[in-house]
Amino acid sequence: MRIGQFQLKNRVLLAPMAGITDQPFRRLCARYHVGMSYSEMMSANRDVWHTEKSRLRVAHHEEIGINAVQIAGSDPLEMAQAAALNVEYGAQLIDINMGCPAKKVNRKMAGSALMQHPELVAKILCEVTAAVDVPVTLKIRTGWDKTHRNCIEIAKIAEQSGIQALTIHGRTRSCLYQGEAEYDNICQVKQQISIPVIANGDITSAEKARYVLDYTGADAVMIGRGALGQPWLFRQIEAFLQSGALIAEPSLAEKCQVVLEHIHNLHAFYGEQKGYRVARKHVSWYLDNIKPDSAFKRTFNTIADPKQQLYVLEEFLDSIQ
Repeated sequence: MRIGQFQLKNRVLLAPMAGITDQPFRRLCARYHVGMSYSEMMSANRDVWHTEKSRLRVAHHEEIGINAVQIAGSDPLEMAQAAALNVEYGAQLIDINMGCPAKKVNRKMAGSALMQHPELVAKILCEVTAAVDVPVTLKIRTGWDKTHRNCIEIAKIAEQSGIQALTIHGRTRSCLYQGEAEYDNICQVKQQISIPVIANGDITSAEKARYVLDYTGADAVMIGRGALGQPWLFRQIEAFLQSGALIAEPSLAEKCQVVLEHIHNLHAFYGEQKGYRVARKHVSWYLDNIKPDSAFKRTFNTIADPKQQLYVLEEFLDSIQ
């Protein structure tokens, strides 16, 4: 699959997720053969462009591959300026967020709230694509709510505006993450436009990825929550799509080593004041995959010292192997 001048490694992508798809996690997913990953969402508000939080959100590493940065906002000129600034800082691909359902984002008429205003969508997309010389992609939902599904209309606007790939999360904004993903709507969009379509929503296994590709006709799949605590899922899906073979999950020893390395990298990336807090949610997700219902989570979440956190985690992982 190609997006602009880029040939992706494969058809299995990592979704941009605030507070999750930071540099350490994207590097880890790259090791497990993710086709491409996006940074966390970057606000188009210029007041936050040069903050430490924004710097960390778009931090890149050559091991990740294509430097794809997602931006969010509602003002066409601000969005164009944000896109141009990120390209100046090294972004090789810009993704526009029109899929986030969070209230604090939607209140600013950003994220999925924009789908209620197709004319504004067109202005934003045209301004951004004109402002940069790198591929621009778009992520949307199927609509604002079940009575206002307009993903086909927005998809056509995207194609006409120069967007080079479209990701669709198969839910409306009002659905949040509840219920089942609407693959019928993704299928309909794919039939109406010629740019690559990426299907997103409820893809948690290699078999489900194959089913979604076959059912929707999409060019690729995007994994979000399904990758939490199991970054090796990308390798499993890639292998199944290529050969039809279901490969085994990593050994328990490999999983434990991945956990320790990931947490160590989070400490190094964020520093002592923040790293241990970010580590907590990742350890919880890993344990859901490795040892569900473990009481260790509660113990781990009380530790506020990075060195102690790693020591206790290593002791626990040694005890279950």
